[in-house]
Amino acid sequence: MNIATKRWLPHTVSAVALLVLLYPLAWLLATSLKPADEVMTSLDLWPSHLEWSNYTTALDGVSGVTVTQLLGNTLLIAGGAVLGNVLSCSLAAYAFARLRFRMSKVMFAFMVATLMLPHHVVLIPQYIIFNRLGLVDSYWPLILPKFLATEAFFVFLIVQFMRGLPRELEESARIDGCGPFRTYWSITLPLARPALITTAIFTFIWTWNDFFTQMIYLFAPEKYTITLALSSFVDQSSTSAYGPMFAMSVISVLPIVLFFFVFQRYLVQGMATSGLKG
Repeated sequence: MNIATKRWLPHTVSAVALLVLLYPLAWLLATSLKPADEVMTSLDLWPSHLEWSNYTTALDGVSGVTVTQLLGNTLLIAGGAVLGNVLSCSLAAYAFARLRFRMSKVMFAFMVATLMLPHHVVLIPQYIIFNRLGLVDSYWPLILPKFLATEAFFVFLIVQFMRGLPRELEESARIDGCGPFRTYWSITLPLARPALITTAIFTFIWTWNDFFTQMIYLFAPEKYTITLALSSFVDQSSTSAYGPMFAMSVISVLPIVLFFFVFQRYLVQGMATSGLKG
């Protein structure tokens, strides 16, 4: 194998792999512009003619709720979840990584063990609690738990990152009179920005794409998120709404793609420096 082949072969393989990975997105975009009779019958990637009315119907929303309101509802839940996870998980991680207290190792091990606990196991007890508090059919069950450091994965990720930070900076802050919280807020938190942005990216994507939990707690159509609205398209008029459903799918994917491209370099940096290397 000559030098030129060795140089271009990895790029060729990467380009082919990229095309394979991007094909579902290309198919989604093309299908969102297909007429109703071609969505499930035609195997061609490109439609015979562009059906822009699919996007018009998608923008009208479902059950009298426009797509703008649906996106706003989803953004409110995702934004609250991001804020809650970043604040609460970083506080819990700072306590495990930097503070010394009784049974800290046991509590940290117990926290990590909850990673193996299926979400469906705690769903029913949580629902009973929120139902007795009168918070069902509101956004509180989807946002409030994020402010209680319930995501063990993100706590573990930030702990691994904070353990790699030099302790000399915090010791200097204590000499200057800073307490634990001031040290956390002014010294540790800014240095842990890559891990915090990684937490924010994953939280945003997982919350935006969540369907099951939102279906359990949200009943009123005006409180629906974009994922619940997608399922409503099929329920409304069966196969005739597949075109608008794919059009709304494209609309729902765009915020995630933009969010990821804006913060992707922080995602790589955070994963590479937080003990989660491949």
